[in-house]
Amino acid sequence: ITMPGGLRRQSASRALVSQFSHHHVVVFLLTFFSYSLLHASRKTFSNVKVSISSQWTPSCLNATALEFQPYELWNSSHLFPNAEAATLFLGTLDTIFLFSYAVGLFVSGIVGDRLNLRWVLSFGMCSSALVVFVFGTVTEWLHFYNKWFYCCLWIVNGLLQSTGWPCVVAVMGNWFGKSGRGFVFGLWSACASVGNILGAFLASSVLQYGYEYAFLVTASVQFAGGVIVFCGLLTSPKEVGLPEVGEEEASTEEEAIEPLIGNNEDEDEEYRNYSIQAADTSIQPQAIGFIQACCLPGVILYSLAYACLKLVNYSFFFWLPFYLSNNFGWKEAEADQLSIWYDVGGIIGGTIQGLISDVLQKRAPVLVFSLILAIGSLLGYSREYSSHSVLLAVSGFFIGGPSNIISSAISADLGRQEMVKGSSEALATVTGIVDGTGSIGAAVGQYLVSLIQENLGWMWVFYFFILMTSSTIVFIFPLLVRELKMLLEDLRM
Repeated sequence: ITMPGGLRRQSASRALVSQFSHHHVVVFLLTFFSYSLLHASRKTFSNVKVSISSQWTPSCLNATALEFQPYELWNSSHLFPNAEAATLFLGTLDTIFLFSYAVGLFVSGIVGDRLNLRWVLSFGMCSSALVVFVFGTVTEWLHFYNKWFYCCLWIVNGLLQSTGWPCVVAVMGNWFGKSGRGFVFGLWSACASVGNILGAFLASSVLQYGYEYAFLVTASVQFAGGVIVFCGLLTSPKEVGLPEVGEEEASTEEEAIEPLIGNNEDEDEEYRNYSIQAADTSIQPQAIGFIQACCLPGVILYSLAYACLKLVNYSFFFWLPFYLSNNFGWKEAEADQLSIWYDVGGIIGGTIQGLISDVLQKRAPVLVFSLILAIGSLLGYSREYSSHSVLLAVSGFFIGGPSNIISSAISADLGRQEMVKGSSEALATVTGIVDGTGSIGAAVGQYLVSLIQENLGWMWVFYFFILMTSSTIVFIFPLLVRELKMLLEDLRM
C-alpha cells in the first residue's frame, strides 16, 4: 500500500522528532567542533601570511625589521629576495595543500570505512596539530627556514586533514536519518564557516607576540579537541544499544517513502540483485570498494557537480577580500570583515535549502533552483554595487548553501541508499569521493582565477564562475529529471 506524499512527509517528521536523544546532541556538537578546529588551522595560515612573508624576506624590505636583532635578521630573513617571491611561495603552499588534501580524501574515506571512525578522526586531528606546530612554531623558534621542508610538511598536513570530513559525515550519517537529514546537515555544515571565524579570532588574539604563537594556540586547541573526540565520540547508535538509522526507518521504507537519490521500479529490482551487504545482518558488513562506490547511482554526477561548485565557492573564500580591496578600494581589514557576509549567507542557505529538501524529500530540484538564482547573483556581484553586504549574503545563500548540501546531506544520502541499505561502510568512502573530486576542482580553480584575472580582468573571472555554476546544473540535470517525475507521481496520489 502506498501512502500519499503528504502523509509520508508527516510520518517522516514524526519519526525525526522521536528518534533524537542527548546522544544525538553530543555527536552533533563533537563532529561540528572537530571539523571547525581543522578549518581554524587553515584560516590561521591565511591570516598570518603577511607576517610570515615579512619574516622570510631581507630586513630592509619588510616592516618588522626593527623588532629583531641584526644577527637574527641576517640569519632568518634570507629565504626569499623580496615580498613578491615570498607571497608566490605562500600561494604555492595553498595549492600543494589543496591537491594533497584532495588525494587524501579518496584514501581517508576508504580507511574510515575499514577502521574505527573515532580513531581515524582523532588521529588526524592530533597529528595535523603537531604538523602545524612544527611548521609555524618550532621552525621559528629554531630559526630553521627551508622551502622543501615547508612543502613536505604541508603535503603531510593536507593528507592528515583529509581524515576529517569523510569521518564526521559518516558519523553524522550513522546517527541522523534521511527524514530530517537536509535540515540537520544544512545547519551542521556551518562548521567550516565557524572554523574560519574561530581561526581568525585565535590568530588575531596573539599575533602581536609573533606569528609562531598563532600557530601554537591553534595547534594546541586542535590537539585538545582530538583528545576529546577520542574519549567521547560515539560513532554509531549501536555503541549505546540504540537501533541504527536503517533499522529505525525500516517501517518507513516499507510504506514506500522513496530514497532521496531516487530510483524507478525497474532500477529497484536491479539494485536488489546487486546488494552490497549480505542478507544475514548478523554478519559484520564488509566495507564497500572504491570502484563499487563510484558505481553507486548519483556518485559520479554529484562528484563532478561538486567539483565545479566547490571551485566557485573556494574562489570566493580565497579571493573575495582581495577582490573587494583591489576593485573597490576597501582597506584590507574592512574587506575581511565584509567578506564574512558571504559565509553568513552560506550558513542560512544551507539550513533553509536543506529543510525545503526534507519537506519535498528531493534534493536536486532545490539545488538547481538555487543555482539558477546564483547565476543572477554572480552577474549582480560583478557590478559596481557588488560591495554591498546584502548582495554578498545573497551570493553566499545561493552558492555556499548548495555547496554545503552536496558535501554533507547528499553525500550521506549517497552512502546510505538502497544498494547499501543497513551498512554504514559506504558512507566515508562515498563522502571522500565527492569531496575529493570537489577539492581537485577547487585546487585547479585557484590557478585559473589568478590567470584569468591577470590577463582578462575581474569581469571574465565572474563569467568563468557563471560557466562553472552552469556546469554544475548540467551534471545535476539527469537527477533533477528523475526526481521531478517522482515528485509529480507523489502529487497525483
